[in-house]
Amino acid sequence: MDTNLRKRIRAGDHDAFGELFDAYARSVYNHAFRLTGEWTTAQDIVSLTFLDAWRLRDKVDEEGGSLRPWLLGVATNVTRNTRRAARRHAAAVARLPSDEVVDDFADEIAGRLDDSAQLALVRTALTKLRRPEREVLALCVWSGLDYAAAAEALGIPVGTVRSRLSRARTKLAKHVRELELPQIAGQMRGDRSRAVRPLREGNR
Repeated sequence: MDTNLRKRIRAGDHDAFGELFDAYARSVYNHAFRLTGEWTTAQDIVSLTFLDAWRLRDKVDEEGGSLRPWLLGVATNVTRNTRRAARRHAAAVARLPSDEVVDDFADEIAGRLDDSAQLALVRTALTKLRRPEREVLALCVWSGLDYAAAAEALGIPVGTVRSRLSRARTKLAKHVRELELPQIAGQMRGDRSRAVRPLREGNR
């Protein structure tokens, strides 16, 4: 089935792309959110990922298994480009005259973020990792790819995936231990061990 789908996608079969979207859109969305922490940005990345997948369809090998690693690799590249564009936009806005009113979307974005204390803790710790470490962590730990699939998604050797993941787990666990969860009235302090348990577990 996977081989047949690959051939149909290479041939530009729109129905095949519909099947691909139905099968993996949620996985792409979850991956994009874990990399960005922004619901609306993740939604945009899903759309851009499948547009890029259509454009790059002739690069899909006819033989092979699930196309999920390939799609997550496309999504990772789209996320990089999106963040670069956002930085350029922010720099352009900063150069605008001070009397020009610029809409501030910070509150809207913040309102869409999951207010879970554990997620906030891990998200803060994630910002302390290098981008390659965040990407391999998102693919292997949260998206559940094995080393080979993550290597395929990122276009890097399997050994590089292993070393990046090991460094990411070590650094993230250290950063989480150093962070303090905010005390919220009426709530108990979150369980840090639950927040980082997936990061300490071995790769499947």
